[in-house]
Amino acid sequence: MPPTLPPRLRRLLGLRRVRIAVAFVLVAATALGGWLGTSGNPGYPTGTFRMATGTQSGVYALYGTLLQAAVDKGMPGVRLQLDQSVGGPDNLARVADGRDDFGIATADAVAHFDGPGKGKLRALAELYDDYVQLVVPSDSKVKSVADLKGLRVGTGQPGSGVELIADRVLSIANLHAGRDLQELPYGIADAPAALEAHKIDAFFWSGGLPTEGIIDLTKHAHVKLVPLGGLATGMDDVAQREDVGARNTQIYRTSTVPGWAYPDSSPDDSVSTLAVANLLVTRADVPSSLVERMTAVVMNSRDAIGQRVHSAQLVDVRSAIYTEPLPLAEGARRYYVSVKP
Repeated sequence: MPPTLPPRLRRLLGLRRVRIAVAFVLVAATALGGWLGTSGNPGYPTGTFRMATGTQSGVYALYGTLLQAAVDKGMPGVRLQLDQSVGGPDNLARVADGRDDFGIATADAVAHFDGPGKGKLRALAELYDDYVQLVVPSDSKVKSVADLKGLRVGTGQPGSGVELIADRVLSIANLHAGRDLQELPYGIADAPAALEAHKIDAFFWSGGLPTEGIIDLTKHAHVKLVPLGGLATGMDDVAQREDVGARNTQIYRTSTVPGWAYPDSSPDDSVSTLAVANLLVTRADVPSSLVERMTAVVMNSRDAIGQRVHSAQLVDVRSAIYTEPLPLAEGARRYYVSVKP
């Protein structure tokens, strides 16, 4: 029979056992909580975030749809809501004033933008090039911009990046709306049908290759592209002169629309034209952790998106960081440092 302990000693031993038990529970709870927190916290804010894309049938809209699918897979807890817009300038305004968190815009639209909040704009990456495309019927006598004199020309929706470029191209050719030609506000959503219906004689478009709206047009209408490559220097001079953001930065350059882009065009030869870089844009106050993960998704989804947006195949961490005239967002900078070759 075990010895009987004095009452005071029994109380002390009982308190010690209680303290040990409580301590064990606290340690276990802390460890479990830490494990749950680590496994359940993705390291970036979750919820719905918005992205401004562009017009239906344009490459911005297609790229946004493909990126949305990549975000669904690569960013658990994040839903990317896409907002249609009239193009790059509209996207910049929407991101700057907080209606959207992300958007796509060309470098010339960024350099030209002078709206409220422009100082808050940042870039995640240089994505792919836009190609300026002047589309006319195959039997058109238009062989250069100067030949548009006296014609009806679709120059993009008001406030769009297409309108900005078309106005500059026409001014270099010394053509003025109302006096020398009729400018009509057709964008990629309605310009192809207007050309086919003979409501216009030509239209401008600036977008990645290929553009679905033009692909559809070539399937049941004979069209061709007019060369524009010789205008690159003049276009860059205009940007340097008119846009503060373009100072000491090359905005436009000569490139080529390859024949494979529109194989049903006639002729389907390669055409020299103007190119301008597209940037994925955000705002300085969008959480850096979200931006960092979004940048990773953009880079990791390059091949999948490139199957539909062929220009996107050229996205690379070594070139994506050149986002002039916008500075890199802090989260994007962290990502590029972490994967530096």
